Amino acid sequence: MSTPEPLPDPGAVSHEHPDVNGGWLRPAVFGAMDGLVSNFALIMGVTGGSTERAPVIIAGLAGLAAGAFSMAAGEYTSVASQRELAQAQLAVEREEIVRNGPAEEAELAATFMAKGVDETTAREVARQVHLDLDHAVAVHAAEEMGIDADVLPSPMVAAMSSFGAFTVGALIPLLPLVLGASSSVPTIVVSLLALFGCGAIVTRVTSRAWWYGGLRQLVLGGAAAGITYLIGEAVGTQLG
Repeated sequence: MSTPEPLPDPGAVSHEHPDVNGGWLRPAVFGAMDGLVSNFALIMGVTGGSTERAPVIIAGLAGLAAGAFSMAAGEYTSVASQRELAQAQLAVEREEIVRNGPAEEAELAATFMAKGVDETTAREVARQVHLDLDHAVAVHAAEEMGIDADVLPSPMVAAMSSFGAFTVGALIPLLPLVLGASSSVPTIVVSLLALFGCGAIVTRVTSRAWWYGGLRQLVLGGAAAGITYLIGEAVGTQLG
């Protein structure tokens, strides 16, 4: 009987994938975008209703602080709930394997067969997986629920990512005013450039063209700020 050829060295594979399960990317991207768009819109809304610089700066700082803490709290609660749900499902799967191992093993073999593995190989792989309870739980969770038992999202990482990203995003439209700008033009220019830049940067981890992502974010953020400015102007006129 001929010996099988040795498997290729896994170390020869040089490509790497970004961390998509660690709980930081979505809150960081969403936080930065939300901070930039919401504070830009807030500042423009107050600018539309007031000709004084101080109320605009106060509103921008308040929006930054309130938004950052709100985003962090919301992300922590959301990701913690998601993690707890995953852990509960892992516990259920573990109990099922302990209580009814042969049926769970057959179910796993059927899953492999549905993916094109022949029956003999599928049954043998399932048997070997079930030799270790922790391994069996992890494989069942991945195959049946799409849960990676070893890489559950971290609530703290999500909260910190969201807080920091929102703060950075919200600072951008506020900086020109803090540094002494007497009109809204610098805020508009800096914010629109930042919107385009953020949209373009996000495409580095997606399949979209950089210019498409940049223009999309610029149009959406600019529209939000423009509409809010008109609302502030209308309200300011009525109150004045």
